[in-house]
Amino acid sequence: MKHWLRSPVVWAASGLAAAGLLVGLSVSRGGGVVPGTPAIAAQASQLLPDTPERWQGKVDYAAFDARINRLMRDPEMVGLSVATVENGRLAFVRGYGFADREAGLAVTPQTVFRWASVSKGVAGTLAYKLAEEGRLSLSAPLASFGTSLKLSGGAENRLAIPDLLAHRLGLSRNAYDGKLESGDPAPMLRNMLSTVPQQCLPGDCHSYQNVAYDAFSEIVGNATRMPYEMAAQQQLFAPLGMVSAGLGMANLTGAKSWARPYRRGSVQVLSDAYFRVPAAAGVSSNIIDLARWMQAQMGQAPQVISPSVRAEIHRPRVATYRGGRSGPDSLIISHGYGQGWRSHIYDGHYLVGHGGAVNGYRAAMWFDPETQNGIVMLWNSGSTRPFRLPYEFFDSVYGRPFSDWMDLDKDPRFLDPGIVPGAPGADQTILAD
Repeated sequence: MKHWLRSPVVWAASGLAAAGLLVGLSVSRGGGVVPGTPAIAAQASQLLPDTPERWQGKVDYAAFDARINRLMRDPEMVGLSVATVENGRLAFVRGYGFADREAGLAVTPQTVFRWASVSKGVAGTLAYKLAEEGRLSLSAPLASFGTSLKLSGGAENRLAIPDLLAHRLGLSRNAYDGKLESGDPAPMLRNMLSTVPQQCLPGDCHSYQNVAYDAFSEIVGNATRMPYEMAAQQQLFAPLGMVSAGLGMANLTGAKSWARPYRRGSVQVLSDAYFRVPAAAGVSSNIIDLARWMQAQMGQAPQVISPSVRAEIHRPRVATYRGGRSGPDSLIISHGYGQGWRSHIYDGHYLVGHGGAVNGYRAAMWFDPETQNGIVMLWNSGSTRPFRLPYEFFDSVYGRPFSDWMDLDKDPRFLDPGIVPGAPGADQTILAD
């Protein structure tokens, strides 16, 4: 069934009131997997769908795989890991290219990559989960949590956590990211944000942040008396069985297989800049655990992430659409931002997810919560081409005509021998069975 179109006015009126979230979810405090996650638990006991004979679902995965192999001819691409979920179950997992090209180490499903800003969904989930447990007030002023965040006109005294997580602080976009990348401490930068020019009145518009967003890590620390990294591990990663997931540089570089960062074909020095804002961009994991995280957001782990929490964090609070799209892009409408989660409507289907980018890494997750279909991707370069792959996946799932979203058929570098752009062999790569 196609999802009804949502306007910002409807968004504001829909869903549960944040302050009305109920207490009472039973969670494993010892770090074990919480019972009652049947789809994810069953998946763990099955063979990983990482070879052609194990791929399963509506999508023609042989053609989908061939399409990705063509994508890997992009000179900017080095390594890529992809997983899909159909009807709530893992359907396809595969690694492409190199985790470390100089050492000849291939990407596998176990290779750990950075999530970059896909990490923001962890913050949103953690906020509403802690509120559900009565450990955090979503209506209290940000200033009441004793963070380093200072805003123009003392706006921190009237804005609350939902404003922070929806990027409604009124700041100019990506305030002080450059200073963070130069090594300045994030708490010091947050204390200086009161001097940053405003893009709009606080609470009135969406303006994307990293330094300011990470005030949430301080909120969690002050509210739970434990570091943000530990709270995320105990509340989310461990109960979901996400064994490779964690925060901080050590979680990445300590993995047996981890992807080195590349930019324009050259390996990069791994920077700690965005690891120092963990709520904004600090998570890393392999593709299997990112898929597991997506399944939990679909509702496959209700004893860890309750339906009321999912409804609140995914619900758009502010419009982000800029307009001016044409062609297939014109089917993507009603862009919004919730609590660390983006959403939009594609050809009548409501999709939730997020993308991420830090130097040498990119990540993306998009899923349809109604049909339980989705895709996750992690790669170790600056290429933006893979960000278009999800729409080829969803076209296949929804039975739509093929569109060359990644523009592979327009460039002879990406063509297989004998394929002519626009010919049947070029444009039936991922039609549904």
